[in-house]
Amino acid sequence: MVTFPTLRPRRLRKNKLIRDLVAETNLTASGLIQPIFIKENINEPEKIDSMPGVYRYPPNDHLIKFVEEVYSFGVKNFILFGIPSFKDEFASSAYDKNGIIQKSLRLLRQTFGEKILLITDECTDEYTSHGHCGIITQKDGKLCVNNDESLKVHALIAVSQAEAGADIIAPSSMMDGVVGAIRKALDEAGFTDTAIMSYSVKYASTFYSPFRDAAYSKPAFGDRRGYQMDPRNAFEALKEASLDIEEGADILMVKPAHTYLDVIRLVKTTFPQYPLAAYHVSGEYSMIKAAALNGWIDEKTAVLEITTAIKRAGADLIITYYAKDIANWIKEGVPF
Repeated sequence: MVTFPTLRPRRLRKNKLIRDLVAETNLTASGLIQPIFIKENINEPEKIDSMPGVYRYPPNDHLIKFVEEVYSFGVKNFILFGIPSFKDEFASSAYDKNGIIQKSLRLLRQTFGEKILLITDECTDEYTSHGHCGIITQKDGKLCVNNDESLKVHALIAVSQAEAGADIIAPSSMMDGVVGAIRKALDEAGFTDTAIMSYSVKYASTFYSPFRDAAYSKPAFGDRRGYQMDPRNAFEALKEASLDIEEGADILMVKPAHTYLDVIRLVKTTFPQYPLAAYHVSGEYSMIKAAALNGWIDEKTAVLEITTAIKRAGADLIITYYAKDIANWIKEGVPF
């Protein structure tokens, strides 16, 4: 009778060198994306009270210095969010050739050339007086977001951002057909090589609250549950992702990340051939930061554990306000 030696999984946990050797999931700086808030009509960075450690930057040397600092830690990917000085019902400042994002793109491209990857959030909420992700019209006596009219504006914004130097356009409105409208507009304008990273699976989440404070983008009336996904639904994510793929999305996204690990795994398993981004959003960031500032958790260990879980669930890319810190901690060595 053949007998086998007793299995002892602890052998491969004996010390950190062995644990590192056999680790199934590893974070890398190349897979991190640093969000940046850029605001018009300020000269110095502004603190964001609900997001300790995160600032709104002016489009000047302070922005350049911050990007240089993040780049020095090995993070080369940035997603830009604009805060304009002028808002109207049609988000006209979002596609203005001299808008806040367009100016910032030209400044960063002139400074860094092709050393960094520039992604632009494409939406109207920061640029409209009403704070919604599309154009508002009346229907049956009620104000509502007009999906098809909104697509025209989103297409204008995308082309304007590509003209200013964006490598990737990231539409976040969750309007039906927005990826197709943007792809068509980009191609017709000659930007066939400009990629689209779609917020394909974006839930109507309370964890966006600090972002809305940072970007002054809280809706003036109602909410966004009519166009963002219901948190109770998982398999609906496959429908949204499939439609975006059909319309020309190059990269998919799940947002939020930390609270939707099951959805990340579901989307990645179903569409393994498409790069998948996950957005570790403002509220998820602020919860960790608040607990760390109160001494309730170790910040470094918590952040690395959570972002490793996001990667383990299937995300290829992670958008996180901790990108710079994570890259630095990776160099220092993960604490597991």
